[in-house]
Amino acid sequence: MPDTRIVITGLGVVSPIGTGSDRFWAAAVKGTNGVRPLSSIDTTDYKTKTGGEVLDFDPAAYLEPSKIKHMGRSSQFAIAAAKEAVRRSGIEVDKEDPFRMAVCMGTTMGEPQILDQGVRAKYDASDTNAIPPDLPRQYPCSVIPTNVARELGAKGYVTIIPTACAAGNYAIGYAFDLLHLGKADVVLAGGSDPFSSIAFTGFNRLLATTPDLCRPFDRNRSGMAVSEGAGMVVVERLDHALKRNAPILAEVLGYGLACDAFKMTIPDPTGSGGIRALGRALANARVAPESVDYINAHGTGTGENDKTETLIAKTVLGERAKSISMSSTKSMIGHTMGAASAIEACACVQMLNNNIMLPTINYQDPDPDCDIDCVPNTAREADLNIVISNAYAFAGNCSSLVLGKYKG
Repeated sequence: MPDTRIVITGLGVVSPIGTGSDRFWAAAVKGTNGVRPLSSIDTTDYKTKTGGEVLDFDPAAYLEPSKIKHMGRSSQFAIAAAKEAVRRSGIEVDKEDPFRMAVCMGTTMGEPQILDQGVRAKYDASDTNAIPPDLPRQYPCSVIPTNVARELGAKGYVTIIPTACAAGNYAIGYAFDLLHLGKADVVLAGGSDPFSSIAFTGFNRLLATTPDLCRPFDRNRSGMAVSEGAGMVVVERLDHALKRNAPILAEVLGYGLACDAFKMTIPDPTGSGGIRALGRALANARVAPESVDYINAHGTGTGENDKTETLIAKTVLGERAKSISMSSTKSMIGHTMGAASAIEACACVQMLNNNIMLPTINYQDPDPDCDIDCVPNTAREADLNIVISNAYAFAGNCSSLVLGKYKG
């Protein structure tokens, strides 16, 4: 079905600046900083004391108590975001063919808090029998989409794509392909990752974390902020959405993937992977560089990423890169790992619907290596029709997603 149009009809967000897409959007437009002193772990022995924690999340609002105790925080986040996306889409799940409903999720860490809990139980008690027998079954990352599918009654393809910080884009791209291939009618796609001492310790040891604020594209940027959250979208064929009179929020025009295979934790300074991913996305979407109105940057606030991402935009977009706006949502919510590009896709959908570009906050001192319009500090009104979301990850996984305003 080469000419099948694919649309987004619902979205859901769990983030450090608000649980629920409306709360997230209102806070993001204000430029709210969700990177704060951490409360969930003891940071005494760490250089970094801040991160992005979701403080307003109550799993009991989405799940029965008997289910909560048998699943990790990542699954809980994913189900909350998925239920919001389904509600906003207006889809009546019980009227759909469950074998034509798919779930595709991305993640970096899976359920790392389960591993944290198991390690504490073992070493605090010095007895392997102290580990609750149900705990190991909650750990594999594949349980996240499985739990979403079970909760919503989806019995089609159930997939986890653990391509780290680009995983949300990979999941939405896979949903795009499933629908084009006629293998599903509806796909719940997105990403989820919880905060954990494992991720926090690892990124601290890499010296990649900021001691205070995340400052993407600023000359004095000092690193990323480890964070948590989830983002989910309902993706379906246009004809299916029109048949049920669904609210069409945006159109998925295309995506592109690549791998630079340079180093595990550092992007190729020539931007090779990102250049290929962005070029492939534009070609797949049949969009010319001059038609792009905005880019949601990967924008981690690390020295190498921001500089390389600027180079990628200049190489692929040419003259258009001089005037295009490219801001970083991570300046507000930190790096939510496998949820990052899924939340950013939700943000892009909201930007298209509101004609507002979200800001890069904490921006003070321009970096000549990042000479772009990063929408500094304050959201800005703009006529948005086509936007791109970039996401890059460890091991060189690169992705770009092209979304468009639905125009019938």
